[in-house]
Amino acid sequence: MADSGFQSLIDALKNSGMNIDDLDGSSSSNGAASAASSGQGSSGAGNSGSSGNGSRGNMPFKGFSIFEGGRGAGRGGNGGGNGNEPPNVQVMSSLRDSMASWSKKTIIIAVIVAVIIILAAYWWFHPPISINSVDCWLFVAILILLPCYLFFRARSRRYETGDSKLDPSKGKAKTFKVASYVPIAIAAVGIIGAILSLSLFPGNAQKYASVLKTDTLDFSQDIKEVNYSEIPVIDRNSAILLGNREMGSIPDYVSQFEVSSLYSQINYKGTPVRVSPLGYADLFKWLTNREAGIPAYALVNMTTQDAEIVRLPEGQGMKYTASEPLARNIDRYVQLKYPFYIFDEKSFEIDEDGMPWWICPVRQYTIGLFGGETINKVILCNACTGECQELAIEDCPQWVDRVYPAELLIKQYNWSGKYASGWFNSWLGQAGVVQTTPGTDGTLGYNYIAKDDDVWVYTGVTSATADNSIVGFVLVNQRTAESHYYAVAGATEESAMESAEGQVQNLRYTATFPLLINVSNQPTYFMALKDGAGLVKKFAMIDIQRYQNVAVGDTVADCQKSYESLLATNGAISGDDLVDSESYANASGTIRTIYQAVIEGNSHFYVTLQGDDAIYDFVLPNAIQIVGYDTGDSIAFDYIKGEPTNTVSTITSGETEPSNAAGVTDGTTTAQESAEAVETLPNDVAGKSEEVS
Repeated sequence: MADSGFQSLIDALKNSGMNIDDLDGSSSSNGAASAASSGQGSSGAGNSGSSGNGSRGNMPFKGFSIFEGGRGAGRGGNGGGNGNEPPNVQVMSSLRDSMASWSKKTIIIAVIVAVIIILAAYWWFHPPISINSVDCWLFVAILILLPCYLFFRARSRRYETGDSKLDPSKGKAKTFKVASYVPIAIAAVGIIGAILSLSLFPGNAQKYASVLKTDTLDFSQDIKEVNYSEIPVIDRNSAILLGNREMGSIPDYVSQFEVSSLYSQINYKGTPVRVSPLGYADLFKWLTNREAGIPAYALVNMTTQDAEIVRLPEGQGMKYTASEPLARNIDRYVQLKYPFYIFDEKSFEIDEDGMPWWICPVRQYTIGLFGGETINKVILCNACTGECQELAIEDCPQWVDRVYPAELLIKQYNWSGKYASGWFNSWLGQAGVVQTTPGTDGTLGYNYIAKDDDVWVYTGVTSATADNSIVGFVLVNQRTAESHYYAVAGATEESAMESAEGQVQNLRYTATFPLLINVSNQPTYFMALKDGAGLVKKFAMIDIQRYQNVAVGDTVADCQKSYESLLATNGAISGDDLVDSESYANASGTIRTIYQAVIEGNSHFYVTLQGDDAIYDFVLPNAIQIVGYDTGDSIAFDYIKGEPTNTVSTITSGETEPSNAAGVTDGTTTAQESAEAVETLPNDVAGKSEEVS
């Protein structure tokens, strides 16, 4: 059946006019056909492993085993393949056998073609020329080491057996065999270097732990009171939404350009903003506009939520960007200009004059070949002219904000948190092992804070088990890698986000990843609450240490007042903590009315003064002295402005021996008095009363 089927194929090919003399056995004594049909070729003299004695040189498509004899289970010649071999092994074997038969002229041509391909591939992929670059190792292994290994092994096998054109030579066979070990040895260097980079290698754990040096500081002393002109109230996704919307208002740009998704957060003239260059809409738009370059970039103010498309001066368009496909592509341009540097994540920034720059950090490896990465210098590239400056970290100008990528800094801190007590402890005992808190979508959880005219990466620090609480948080400067740790126990960012969303669950708003701010010397999570369209609708503040304390407001100012009032209500702060707050005030006078109520488990005394329509809320135990006052007594106190009541933080003076102590000298009031007290309260206060005593 097999013979007749193969012969039918031969006859059909002959009838079509194809020259198949080599396939029908005219010069190979039907060796190929016999091998293909029986699969038992085991003693053929040809290099193809067929059972016949035909010359391999007469076979069409030589070098590819599919046309070269048996696929049977028997043993073939030098080029014979086993029918059970996987396709990739068969291809490699075929390629190797093909190389073995190359003449000197063919070898020279192959080398020239290989060099051209390697140079073209290097220009296109532009891997760093460095022993520490994984990309470089992969490039060399695939395009140089593997072909060299196959060629040397093929020549060695050819000189071992010889063929019709070449006599056997054990000396040359040995020489090529030894040469084939050179690519293997080079590859072994990379493998050994990778092993030496592992944290489990003796001594490496301590090296990893010391890459980033972190100082422990006091939160209330180091983190200044929040300045709302410096706090970003929206996140990156909202900035992208605003920037793209603003782009739509410029018709002459919309058809030609689109806003890049970079949106780097920087400090620009003391204000946190996100900036992103425009990019060519497609290849044809690039061909049309490449001579003039990209004329503008998007800028979104993170505090006011204002967005604008900033036009560059005439004739100063950005010619070096990520959307350039060829020589002026920023990655390719900088890498080819500095071929021996390994660049980390590049960022787009503007200087104080509004001119665009690319910040290109240079990566350095300090452990083995591929471990302990850090940044040791930076290249500043002018996006308009391509002019480059090479600077040490300490020489970077103040306007540069993003030298160290955020994810690299978090990785370095996690090294110190994991390996500070050695590698074994990081896996077994885990004593003192900490890590940064994860994000809500499985990525790293971090945000940016403006501090000292720099951008700092913020993230919480939790235990190795990653529970729902933090042991502190860390701030790392993206320009200098200065790292500060603050020991504050409390809720994780994810828990705080869920708590904030619970306050507005009827509106189904979602919370952004929190920022860390200082409100009245209390570490506080601040976040925006967005609707389904991604627009910011409200703001929330949450006490990190007592995350059930949640305040929500339509504006940042309203949110702050509600939050400070909440802190005072729960005794977390006093008047001394609010001395610089605009919402802080004081009052004095004679008590006109005083009523007691219990709201959400807390005892409140609601007081009005003669000649004053305001209602003052004295919360126990923070204002415990109020139990000694009654109507007609004089009193003075500090309070936090609010609606509908003002929260009293401290009683400063008054009658030392009140006459009746608010009717609570005996610890009781009548039911009628309690009911009357609740009726006089504002509806939104009285409605919260759970009991009146």
